[in-house]
Parts: sequence; C-alpha cells; structure tokens
Amino acid sequence: MLAYTYIGHHEFAMKEKPKPEIQDERDAIVRVTLGSICTSDLHIKHGSVPRAIPGVTVGHEMVGIVDSVGKGVRTVKPGDRVAVNVETFCGECFFCKHGYVNNCTDPDGGWALGCRIDGGQAEYVRIPHADQGLNRIPSTVTDEQALFVGDILATGYWAARISEISEEDTVLIIGAGPTGICTLLCTLLKHPKRVIVCEKSEDRIKFVNEHYPDVLTTTPECCVSFAQKHSDHGGADVVIEVAGGNTTFDMAWQCARPNAIVTVVAMYDKPQILPLPDMYGKNLTFKTGGVDGCDCAEILHLIEQGEIDTTPLITHRFRLDEIETAYDIFENRKDGVIKVAIYGE
Repeated sequence: MLAYTYIGHHEFAMKEKPKPEIQDERDAIVRVTLGSICTSDLHIKHGSVPRAIPGVTVGHEMVGIVDSVGKGVRTVKPGDRVAVNVETFCGECFFCKHGYVNNCTDPDGGWALGCRIDGGQAEYVRIPHADQGLNRIPSTVTDEQALFVGDILATGYWAARISEISEEDTVLIIGAGPTGICTLLCTLLKHPKRVIVCEKSEDRIKFVNEHYPDVLTTTPECCVSFAQKHSDHGGADVVIEVAGGNTTFDMAWQCARPNAIVTVVAMYDKPQILPLPDMYGKNLTFKTGGVDGCDCAEILHLIEQGEIDTTPLITHRFRLDEIETAYDIFENRKDGVIKVAIYGE
C-alpha cells in the first residue's frame, strides 16, 4: 500500500509498505477514506519532535471504514465509518480514568499515531485500543464534517473546556490557523461576552471576518492595546495561545488581565521563557500541554446537531498520490490554504 513516510530530518517520501495487520486483540485496521496534514506533521519534518521515529508513516488526522478488528474490540465492527482519535489510550490506567488520556501509560499511549507508530497518510492504518480511539460517525455526518474531530477539533474543544470560560468573559485567541479556528468554534459554544482573534495573516483575518462577523480581529502589533481597549478589566479574562510563534507566548500573558487564565495549546519549535519577575503580581493561572482527546463522541453529536461546522476550513483537496503537492501548499501557505483534505485511493 502507499504510505507517506518520515525518512529523516527535512525528508518525507511516499513508500510502498505492507498492509498493516492485527497485532493485539484490541486493535482495529481502518481503511483511510479521508485524511489531512497537521502542523504537527511539519514539526516532525523539521526535527522538532524528538520522539518521532524515522521510517514511521506520518499522519494522525483521518476518518475511514473499519476493515477488521481484533477479538477484544467491542464498540466497532467491520464496515463502520469512524473518526480516528489522534491519541491512543488504554482507558484503564490512572491517567485515563481521570480523563488525562494524553498521558496514558500504555506503551502506545498518548500521541503515537504518525509519530511513534505508523499513522494515517496511507491506505490503511492500525489503531491500538480501538474501543477508545475510534468513534462511529453518525449517518447524517459526512467524512469532511468529521475529518477534524480526532485532532484539531478535539484540541479546540479541550482548550475551551479547561479555560473555564464564562458568559461575562472577554476571550482572546492568538492564532487563526486551523487549530485556532477550531478553538474559536468551541469557544463560541460557551457564549462569552466577546471574542478577539489575533492573527498576522491577512488571508486568515479575512476568513474570520467573513465566517464569524461578530468576532473582533486584531494583529500582533496591536494586540496588547486592542485587548486592553476591548475588555472590561484591562485585558482579556481568558487568553488561549494557539499560534506557537516566536513572540506569541509573551503576547499571551501581556494581553491577560490580572488573575486571568492563560491556556497554551500551541506547540513551539523552541523553548519559551516564563519571565516571572515581569509578570509578578498579575497572579495568572497557566494551563498548558497536549490535548486530552476524550470528547470526540460529544463533538460528533454537536456536529450532527449543527452546532459545529469545520468544513469551511477545507480549502484544498487532493488524492493520496498527490500528497507532495498538498504538503508544499500547506507548509508554504500558498493559495490561501487553511486545511487540505487527502482522499484515499
């Protein structure tokens, strides 16, 4: 089968690999019908994910049809159309039982797909712990509607949930890339008093203004003063940092009012500095880390009910054998790209 593969630093290539097989009774094999490219894939390509293993098939955003299951799988069966969770998790360890599935202690736990084990930019993918990692897609929900459920939409939902947003809050979201837009959609479900999106790309600001006209937009150069002007207490009540740029971490805490919550879900290429003397007295609460992707069933229900629609994010569509072109467009932000969809063979 075709499988897009991490060769080494700055190098991916399409390879022929054997179709994956069941290795554990809790596994499922999924035929990938639709996938996508994530910024995290680019982090692997650029060498920013040390745990990524050369030779692994990349990709962790996908939906598909169950091809076969191990004898221990209970929740899905061959023929089911499913959304795949970015995380694999056992559901039994301390962290899983507390909802911290990103920290699952199983050898395949956390973000493994497309990083430590073969992922989904391929014709087929093996999913460990399929009962936890696969969610059946409702019949009225299309593959494109469900494509981002297991990763960037799960990230946005989790970020909004842990940020403790109230209806009196001003929420600042830094970054209007795909994950930023998903975070915006999930933030709007909380009905805050106002939402501000900070973004440097004119194309992405235009996208936000066209699709979400009630949302305020600003640029990094003006973000601190804009947040202070358009909030009730000298800064945003909640700041969600999704961009992961060179200056966006500093911007996040500077835009926050005293005693605010700053949630950081971005992945950075370099370490960030926490300047405690400069922020002393602001009494900020920081929440950081990778997504705990345990809300996928609820997200699919919200999509089914028409509460969330991420299909406008899909600006480009390609076949699997065209993935090199898709990467070039996505990585270099050509042609107004937001997200690409990769259709299976």
